[in-house]
Amino acid sequence: MIQSQRQTHTPLIGYILWIFGFLGAHRFYYGKPISGTIYFFTLGLFLIGWLVDLFLIPSMNRDADIRFHEGAIDYNIAWILLTFLGLLGIHRLYMGKWISGIIYLLTGGILGLGVIYDFWTLNEQISLLNSSKPL
Repeated sequence: MIQSQRQTHTPLIGYILWIFGFLGAHRFYYGKPISGTIYFFTLGLFLIGWLVDLFLIPSMNRDADIRFHEGAIDYNIAWILLTFLGLLGIHRLYMGKWISGIIYLLTGGILGLGVIYDFWTLNEQISLLNSSKPL
């Protein structure tokens, strides 16, 4: 019997973040922090890489679904919260990290450095939490 795998990441969120992809948001979402950082500093490799990624999102989505653990914390919600409200720490509150969420709220995401850290590590943070708190 073949068991269908639940999606941890969705193409819809990938494409929404791709709109801001010249800043690397979709690359971070799919667990590619190095290329996400390069995109951030080069405006999506001078917009050419950003356009190419329009066609690469389906394969990046499949890879992310394989790499990361599903569970109680939804990757899509956490990434939307991080991308648009990261300085307020709402994504950390959502993940149950109350102390650091409140610290982010009071310090602007620890002056933005914590937000950068979370862009690099959010998928791993969620995967770890999901492996200890299954559905």
